[in-house]
Amino acid sequence: MGKTVLIVEDEQNIVDILSFNLEREGYDTLEAYDGPTGLQLALEQDPDLILLDLMLPKMSGFDVCSTLRSEGSAIP
Repeated sequence: MGKTVLIVEDEQNIVDILSFNLEREGYDTLEAYDGPTGLQLALEQDPDLILLDLMLPKMSGFDVCSTLRSEGSAIP
């Protein structure tokens, strides 16, 4: 079993892309489509990392994934 990542995001296509790429790298993913569900999953499952639905200036979802993947300390 790999490290667990909780994805809190309301856009299904973003969740699919993140889940696919994280699972390819050996991570287990949990998905939540709103904040309260994400909070409940975080309390119940105690994930190693939580990715929140955030708008980052001048960064696409692919940029965020690339940054997390390239920085060894960002995803333990």
